[in-house]
Amino acid sequence: MTDIKNHAAGLIGSLEGRVFTPGSVTETAEAVELAFDYRGDVTLTLRSGESVSGYIFNRQGAKSDPYLELFLVDHPDPRSISYHDIVTIAFTGEDTANGKSWEVWVSKKESERQAEAEKSEAVARTKGYL
Repeated sequence: MTDIKNHAAGLIGSLEGRVFTPGSVTETAEAVELAFDYRGDVTLTLRSGESVSGYIFNRQGAKSDPYLELFLVDHPDPRSISYHDIVTIAFTGEDTANGKSWEVWVSKKESERQAEAEKSEAVARTKGYL
C-alpha cells in the first residue's frame, strides 16, 4: 500500500494528511481498518471518479462483498461503499484524538497536582504554618 505523505505503510503518529492507495484486497481491508479507527473524516476516491467525504462508523470486512458505512459531510443519510469501489483513502479531517494518549493525560494531571501542591505550600507559608 502506498502512502503519499510518508511513502510507506510504516505508521507512526497521526494519520492526518496521509493518502493511501491500496494495491490489493488485503491492503484495502487494512486501510479501511485504519480509517475506521481514525477519529476524523476521510475522503474516499472511488473507481467511478467520485470523491466522498465523511466519518466511517461501520465496516463489514468479513462479508463476501465487504463494505463500509460512513456519515457523509454534506448529506444527512449514511452511505455504504463496497471495498472494491475504493481507489484511495485520504485522512483529510482533523485527528481529534491526536496527542490525547494516556501518557499525555497522566503528565498533564501530574503537572496540575504539582501546581496545586506548590500553591497550597505558598498559602501555608504566608499563614506561618510552615
